[in-house]
Amino acid sequence: MLMRAAVLTDFKAPMEILEVEIAEPGPGEVRVKIAASGVCGSDLKAIDGKSPVVRQPPYVLGHESAGVVESVGPGVTTVRPGDHVIVAMNGPCGRCRNCGRGNPHLCAGPARLAAIMGTRPDGSTRLTVNGTPTRTFIGIGSFAEYVVVNEPMCVKIAKNAPMDVLCLLACGVVTGVGAVLNVARVEPGSTVLVVGCGGVGLNVIQGAVLAGATTIIAADIATAKLRLAENFGATHTLLIGTTTEQIDVEATPTAPSIEDLAAQVGSIVRGGVDYAFDVTGVPGVLAAAFAATQPGGGTVMVGSPPQGRPITIEPGQLFASRRLMGTQGGDAAPLRDLPMLVDQYLLGRLDLDGLISERLPLERINEAVDHIRRGTVARSVIVFD
Repeated sequence: MLMRAAVLTDFKAPMEILEVEIAEPGPGEVRVKIAASGVCGSDLKAIDGKSPVVRQPPYVLGHESAGVVESVGPGVTTVRPGDHVIVAMNGPCGRCRNCGRGNPHLCAGPARLAAIMGTRPDGSTRLTVNGTPTRTFIGIGSFAEYVVVNEPMCVKIAKNAPMDVLCLLACGVVTGVGAVLNVARVEPGSTVLVVGCGGVGLNVIQGAVLAGATTIIAADIATAKLRLAENFGATHTLLIGTTTEQIDVEATPTAPSIEDLAAQVGSIVRGGVDYAFDVTGVPGVLAAAFAATQPGGGTVMVGSPPQGRPITIEPGQLFASRRLMGTQGGDAAPLRDLPMLVDQYLLGRLDLDGLISERLPLERINEAVDHIRRGTVARSVIVFD
């Protein structure tokens, strides 16, 4: 079947809207007609050639989506044509050692591992462009009219639920909230620092609110993002200066440097916070966030770091029973976490509408990418007719 898709034909180049051939769903696979797809920072890293799971283009990016099941392959039992679904970032097999230990986010099943690299387990692709096999970003590729994904990646939602809003749950929201609830396991009354207040960082803040944190400090180099952070529950904000690793046109040159973060946090919470979250992926920022926690505190690396870049931690800080933790997508279990987040949204406890800065058609995908790069939006959503 032919469809339209935004195709990355070369790194650091605009995506092209092309006609793409998509395969019929095979055993255990589902074809979904995409209704909406968020544009995420991970997509931008893929465009720039900085994603560890994206090899040589062509690629169809996009991984934060929702849509309607169009057809299913042999053996599929959990969804059927007409069902509305969120397409989760991962689909645990339920049979490997990690799944058996209750760690579905670390699933090592062959279908999931192949999906991460954009193929089926046999190495084939579900898409072709002019006869050229084309991979999909982490097995999804939702900057397209349709996707074919593994059955466990489809999480059913009510047919009257707004898919152009709930698509955000698939990545940015579950990553941010999951980092708080699943990884750090923040307790009521805790103090929290969030460094980096883009789309994912705002959801770390929302997760801290859900967890009952009483002091939530948002830090960023852009004043506009700090204003958003206050809307989502930050009790304090810190404008921090740029580093040699990260520059933003909205930053204030006279703001204190990231190296002064611990002192700034200490002026609000004596001795440092209970939990810090680095959502930037910048090694120096992670070290500063770690230094801003009190003895016994924990720091979670939410933003994906560049490959081959070391993190320098003062040994004495680690010795004082501080913990440094990583996470993949908020350590989420899709069938557990996504329905919970849908409920939180419907109950008015999770603000998704406020995250959406713009809705654009597929033809304007490169505009959305530019807006994300410039930090002028929290989330851009690509919508399909």
